[in-house]
Amino acid sequence: MLIGFLLKGLFLGLLVSVPLGPVGLMCIQRTISRGLKSGFISGLGAAAADTFYAILAGVGFGFIVSFINREKYWIQLIGAIIIILIGIKTFYTNPASEIRNQRNKKNKPMGEFLSVFFITLSNPVPFFVFLASFAGFSMMDENTNYLSGILLIGGVFVGALAWWYILSLVISKFRNKIRLKNIWWLNKIMGVFIIVCGLVVLYKLFF
Repeated sequence: MLIGFLLKGLFLGLLVSVPLGPVGLMCIQRTISRGLKSGFISGLGAAAADTFYAILAGVGFGFIVSFINREKYWIQLIGAIIIILIGIKTFYTNPASEIRNQRNKKNKPMGEFLSVFFITLSNPVPFFVFLASFAGFSMMDENTNYLSGILLIGGVFVGALAWWYILSLVISKFRNKIRLKNIWWLNKIMGVFIIVCGLVVLYKLFF
């Protein structure tokens, strides 16, 4: 019975992580430019944010649901602006400087983690996915004990983290086969895609 909660958590963690939005593009770009560690740490930020939303959904405090519903506009607006700014930064990133910084160990893991963490938090969709899943499948109710809840939330984190690690690992395997000029073009393309993702969010908010 308990293993069922863990498996459901793993499934939900994968469900909210697999779609490749701006966060996925950022992890891919960082893996190619800076290596497996950078991509994985970025993915760790996304997994932590998704787990945070899973905890909120599991707790089910009414004021939390009301707050996110009430402030969803501003949360998404700020998130869209951040996404666009990161897209612009990615577009103008010089791959030679990225590689040089990586060799000199100037990358800041905490900055990579936090940037993705807050971008993921700016998208409240995972919260509502968890909320609907927990309610629809009775994963979290008055009969759910603490151990079941811990296994469920732990499964979400492990499932999400497993996806980001696999994605970063696969991308890193082909990293050395990509030339500097290819990385330059890739930064341009991904930068545009990330900017478009942010603009789509803005369009949906205003129209």
